[in-house]
This record gives sequence, C-alpha cells and structure tokens, in this order.
Amino acid sequence: MEYLDFELPIKELEEQLDKCVVIGQESDVDVTNTCKQINKKLEETKRHIYKNLTAWQRVQLSRHPSRPYTMDHVRALCGETFLELFGDRGFKDDKAMIGGLGKIDGQSFMIVGQQKGFNTKTRQFRNFGMPNPEGYRKALRLMKMAEKFGIPVLTLIDTPGAYPGLEAEERGQGEAIARNIFEMICLKVPIITVIVGEGASGGALGIGVGDKVYMMENTWYSVISPESCSSILWKSWEYKEQAAEALKLTSADMKKQKLVDDIIPEPLGGAHYDRETAFKTVEQYIMKGFNELKDLSTEELVARRMDKYSKMGEYKE
Repeated sequence: MEYLDFELPIKELEEQLDKCVVIGQESDVDVTNTCKQINKKLEETKRHIYKNLTAWQRVQLSRHPSRPYTMDHVRALCGETFLELFGDRGFKDDKAMIGGLGKIDGQSFMIVGQQKGFNTKTRQFRNFGMPNPEGYRKALRLMKMAEKFGIPVLTLIDTPGAYPGLEAEERGQGEAIARNIFEMICLKVPIITVIVGEGASGGALGIGVGDKVYMMENTWYSVISPESCSSILWKSWEYKEQAAEALKLTSADMKKQKLVDDIIPEPLGGAHYDRETAFKTVEQYIMKGFNELKDLSTEELVARRMDKYSKMGEYKE
C-alpha cells in the first residue's frame, strides 16, 4: 500500500500492529490486548482522517496510484461480456479513450471512458488518460451506434484533461469536444455518467453529458485543476490547496450546486481499500439510474436532459 502525506499516522499504526503480531508469533508473550488497543486506535485515526478531508486531499485520493481505473471498473461490471471497439474511422485509435459493448446485470450498455496507465510504460501508451480529438470522435461514433440500436450509454470519467498538444489543436480538439456535447444533449438513448477519478475541464465534459451524473465520493470535477488554477492566479503551484478550496470541486460541492445527481459512497479510505465493495456500489447506482430512465419516451428523455442542462448556472437573488 502506498500512503499519501496525510495518511502517515495510519501507516505508523499499521506498522506497529504488524510488529505486535510478529512478536506474538515469535515469542511466548501474550500481545492480544496490545494488538486490540493498537487496532482500536487505528480505526479511530482512520475515521478522524477520512471524515475530515480537505478538497486538496480528495484530489490526492482521486489520483492515488492504487485507485481503480476505468478498465478495472469495466472488468468488474461486465466480466467476460465486454467487447472493446476501436478507431474513429477518420484518423486512428486513441488509446486514452476506451469504448465497447458490455452487459451489466444482464443489461447491454455501450461503455465509453478515459483510461490512465498504472506504470510508466502503460501511462505513455494511454497518454496519461488525456484523449486526442480522435478519442472524442471515437466516443461519439460509439454513442451514435448505441443510439442506432437502442442501447443505453455509460460513460466513465477519469482524466486530467484533454491532450493540450499542438497536434491535438491542429486536428480540432475544441471542435471535437463541442461536437460531443452538442450530440450527447440530443442522443435518443439514456446516458449514465460516473466520475470514477479526475474530472478535469472539457476533457471530462466531452463525454460527461448525462441524464444521470454520479460522482464517487473521493473524486473531483472542475473546469481546471488546482495546480493550473494556482499557476494562473499566483504564478506558482504552491497555492494549489487554496485553489482546490476555492474551486468547490468535491463531490459534496457539486451535489450542493446541483451539478451532479448523486454521490456514490466509497469504503473508508477510498475505493482502493476495498475494490469489490466499490465496484458493487457503482453497479447499484448505475442500475438504479437506468431503471429510472428506461421507461421514458425518447421525446421525454431528450427534453428532460435539455431542461436539466439549461438550468445549470441560473442564479436568483
């Protein structure tokens, strides 16, 4: 297990508990009570730390190297039923954007999401989860295919943003994201969106228009990352914690502002502490959302979606 800086008290107690167990196994000393005391202190420390997380600490948890990525969720949700589809039929296949057909609890979905890598080689292969324009065009191609065959769409968001390189801009990054938003608003099948990690800027919004939008508890969703915000306002990354607080980017902030529909609770410490429970909870929310949408007519579905996004940003004194 890798520990973040604010998790160091947990690390120390877990190391003490491990040493206590080893002493008990290698000697005749009864350490049962000592182990119980350490374990009790460990649980109290965990509850105190994770119930009082700052916005920046939640950003750190969303980037935890052990946190489940999009493909981890897909494998857990769909098992062997997932069939990945490739290419935008225009330029090439973008490895940062994955998509394909899969069954969740017997129901077929067209699944689209950003995929990060878990080590240096795969991070380069996946372009660190930052799609190029062809990634968004692939996503749109698959969503239009789903519309043609009446299959609901599930999008899983986990990206630090769309790729900002010169070649991406030359191939129309802004247009590709804008086209996706435009087309998703009018898509004639249910769209369920789950933010499973980072939800940054237009890179997230390019597949983020949904009838039901859920955020996992320790994720963030914002127009800009705290580091970039800090570098613009203060010309330095040192103020990223203040920027995170000001951006109101946590799941609780998003729910309060009515920008997402619900928060998916995570196991204490984050999804990486108990992956199976996290996967099961995500599945329950997806199926709950789908069951609320499946009986709506096409006209009502699109009208409700357009109305939902038209109301965002309204302010009354």
